[in-house]
Order: sequence, then structure tokens, then C-alpha cells
Amino acid sequence: ESSWTPDLETGRGFFDLRTGYVASSPLPWLDLKLGRQVLTWGTGDLLFVNDLFPKDWVSFFVGRDDEYLKAPSDALRVGLFSDVVAVDLVYTPRFDADRFVRDERLSFFDPLQGRQVGRGDVPDPLVPDDWFQDDELALRLHRNFGSVELAGYGYLGRWKSPGGFDPGSGRAVFPRLAVYGASARGQLSGGIANLELGYYESRQDDGGTDPFVDNSQLRVLAGFERDVPELADSLTIGAQYYLEAMLQHDDYLRTLPSGVPARDELRHVVTLRVTKLLLEQRLRLSLFGYFSPSDHDAYLRPTASYTVDDRWTVTVGANVFAGEDDFTFFGQFDRNTNLYAAVRFSF
Repeated sequence: ESSWTPDLETGRGFFDLRTGYVASSPLPWLDLKLGRQVLTWGTGDLLFVNDLFPKDWVSFFVGRDDEYLKAPSDALRVGLFSDVVAVDLVYTPRFDADRFVRDERLSFFDPLQGRQVGRGDVPDPLVPDDWFQDDELALRLHRNFGSVELAGYGYLGRWKSPGGFDPGSGRAVFPRLAVYGASARGQLSGGIANLELGYYESRQDDGGTDPFVDNSQLRVLAGFERDVPELADSLTIGAQYYLEAMLQHDDYLRTLPSGVPARDELRHVVTLRVTKLLLEQRLRLSLFGYFSPSDHDAYLRPTASYTVDDRWTVTVGANVFAGEDDFTFFGQFDRNTNLYAAVRFSF
């Protein structure tokens, strides 16, 4: 099959359909949207806890605009509104996996082979694709209390990127997953602060004793962002702390196959975003960095974007990966460091 042939599930080919839906508000308290749409919720900046909608990691790691990290969903979204609480309900009749890192454009670490792999080195994962059987349900309840927004979340579906392995076929799989969480976001000390929690229940490995299915996890995210005119005009700085805690870690270690690198019980990640606007805000300089003190790896995204006029934007940037080990999340991509340039035309 030609690499130019469009594949709307993976985004490969010369054309990717991101939106195509019908929307209606039949009642003052009801919104409906059915079709292909880009969905997002939660409080993180390029970190996700309760946002279980598909991501396009390949697009992100090769330098496309941040907005393209969010892959489209084929779903029904229902919005219900009242004075007490607002409800968002999203039903996806067929599982929408992440556009996860494959061996086509990026190399990555394969724990079974114990090395970084590239094109043709690993078989494609087994992606569930039965309509109305391999479905997903996501729920958000939210309400503002003054300047603070509180939200609760629920999700029933599967790990969005491969979260397990089928030893019979030798292929990665997407085990069943449930997620329950909450978030708060509001003004604090002249900026915006956020806190988000999520409990990931690995429904096919409740006891943590199956070495071929990811364990349950607790995830925590806290962040703060504010303008800092005391340092420079049009300068914004934001920082986040993210914790990923594996549950039943002792059972995981006990059943881990020999030779497979062990994951830490606690994975810590700190992010920093610095943004500066120049030339009447036509030039945007940005640096976003991920740093993991537990994995001893990092990922930097420096970019410079210039708006020529209402239609044309020119961007240059880099994706820089570094790490002590080949098997950590960012360290596995250290051979994929790249420079890029892009021209965007909007109409």
C-alpha cells in the first residue's frame, strides 16, 4: 500500500481528516455533536491525567504544532447544562487508540528485544476495532465556584497507547482500563494554578501479578503559570510537577521476566515553559522542557514562530532528547533528535 494513501485512523498518507461532524442544540440545556472531532479536557499543559482522548505522539515528536498532539476522535459528545453542574459525556463506539510511536519515523525501545528498534523490527500492535464492543465512555462533571473551576472525571475503555503484550502472537495490545479523577483550576498570586488527580485501574491486572499487562497507577499533576512583567514585557513562565505512581510494585518486580528493565515505582516529571513575544507580538519565542529526575532523561522543544500576515506563519524549532538509559520514556528517543522548519498557510 502506498505511503501516500490516506489512513484516517493513523493519520498517515497525504491527507488527514481532523474534523467532520454535525452539531445541534435542540434544547437550551442540551448540546449534541456527532462525528470526527478533536476533544480535550483537564488542566495540564502538554501533560495529561484525565484526558483519555487520543494523542498523536509521532506528530508531536517530529515538530508539528502543539495543537496536532491531539488526534481526532469519532464520537458522540453530549453537553448538559444546569445551575448545579455541567455534564460532558463522550461515547466512542469504536476504540480510538493514540497515534503511538511506531517503527516508521522514530526509533524506540523494545523491552522484549532489549534494544532500540527501527523500521520493520517489531510487528504492529493488535488494535481492538469492533464497533460497539471495543467502545469507550468518558464523563466530566464541572462547575465554577467564583474564580475556581472544579471537575470530576470518569473513563471506561482501554490503555490509549499499548499497555500490554500478547506472548502468543508477539504483539503489543491495549488492555481494558478505567480511570477516575478530579481537578481544580483557578487564580492564585497573580497567575493560574491547577491540581489534577487520576486513579488508573488496570482492569485486566487488578492484582498487579500479570507481567504482560501494565499495573494500576495513581497520577498527580500540579502547575502554575503567570506573566512576569517584572522580568520583561510579554514574558510568561509556567511550571508543572507530574507524578506517576505504580501500584503493586512489589508484585510487578516479582513477576517481571528476566532481562526486561524494571520500571520505577515512582516516576517524576517537571516541566518548564517560557514564552516571549516580540516585534508587536508577531514573533513568538518559546521553550518547553520535560525533565525527569527519576528516569534521568529530558526532552526540550525550542521554537521560534513569526506571523507574516493573517495567512502565513513561518516556524523553526527542534526536538532534543537526552537520557542516561535507552529504556526510559524520553531516553529511548535520543537518536531521534531533529531540527525542523514549517510554513503554515491558513484560509
